[in-house]
Amino acid sequence: MSTTTLAPQRPAPGRLRLPGQADAPDGPVDLTLMWVMHHGFRRDLAAFGRAVERTPLEDRRTWELLRRRWDYFASVLHHHHTGEDAGLWPLLLERAAAAGDAEGRAILEAMAAEHAAIDPLLGECSHGFARLAGVADGPAREALAAAVAAARVHVDRHLAHEERDGMRVLQDHLQPADWEWVGARFFDTAYTTPRLLELVAWVLHEMPPEGVAALERQERGRALVAVWRLALRRPFRRRERAAFRHA
Repeated sequence: MSTTTLAPQRPAPGRLRLPGQADAPDGPVDLTLMWVMHHGFRRDLAAFGRAVERTPLEDRRTWELLRRRWDYFASVLHHHHTGEDAGLWPLLLERAAAAGDAEGRAILEAMAAEHAAIDPLLGECSHGFARLAGVADGPAREALAAAVAAARVHVDRHLAHEERDGMRVLQDHLQPADWEWVGARFFDTAYTTPRLLELVAWVLHEMPPEGVAALERQERGRALVAVWRLALRRPFRRRERAAFRHA
């Protein structure tokens, strides 16, 4: 893989802005997939915060569903961050160093440090959901509510920093072919067809129409959105209603 910029930059087609998103820097790379993942992380953390506060302590079944749902959310976020740490940030650091972009390098180093600060909070939340799935424990609920709130603050702060600054560095130093390479090498390989369809349902849940339309413009996007509408949307919503029934 070349370490040089592939071609002169040109404006990307459209700038998707979803609820809560801090920015969408201009540049050659279409970052739709990044923005829709960020939307899902923000949506889930808000829903978990409400559910922890409102779910009755004695409702073992719902706490178990919340535990499973948290585990899925945490796995998606972990894979997202792992792909960035293993593939995206190193490539960008290499490009920024070659270009003498000291500010960009500092931003990228901060991105990795923020990931490390988030991981312990996710672990606290996993422990709390597991505890409440097994026993009605008021102090454990209070601790879990605090952990989910802290995770939401840290994750949202990180996403906003990435949207404003990290993705500006990306647009300064990468081209579409680079982005496709990173995705294929560090993100896509973890998703078998069943896991990809599960992710599609997760991403599209409560997605605003402009986000759905942007996804339909991606490679394979129209087909995946069609599968979601025909086969994935209703069962996913049914599971969401069960887990977040008190939220």
